[in-house]
Amino acid sequence: MLDPRGVRFTAAITSLVLVVVLVTGWGYLALAQAAVFAVTAASPSHGPYALLYRALVRRWLGPPAAAEPAAPVRFAQLVGLAFILVAAVGYLSGWAALGLGFTAAALAAAFLNAAFGLCLGCEVYLAARRVATGSSG
Repeated sequence: MLDPRGVRFTAAITSLVLVVVLVTGWGYLALAQAAVFAVTAASPSHGPYALLYRALVRRWLGPPAAAEPAAPVRFAQLVGLAFILVAAVGYLSGWAALGLGFTAAALAAAFLNAAFGLCLGCEVYLAARRVATGSSG
């Protein structure tokens, strides 16, 4: 189970990194963010931004009112990884439009999570589970 405030903090830092990638076109920064997505997908509570949250922010906030499951967050991180890897390929191969488009899409998703707590990847994960199990709610 994860602290939802930490998930939003992670999304905020990701948003900042993706803004820099979008503005500069730095393909290697996109690859660095891909590494962050990969580590966080493997273990959301041990990703670099989650560790930063726990070290710098959480102690001032106290325990969360509720926790959320890690599986949807893992899936969302994998989606982010796929998008930013395509973006990195675009930037590093000279296809700037590809890099811009995929970075912008990843940024939109990260920003929605950071600003509003709406995790698009998590929602896709939950919808896919409902379809797979045949339940409507």
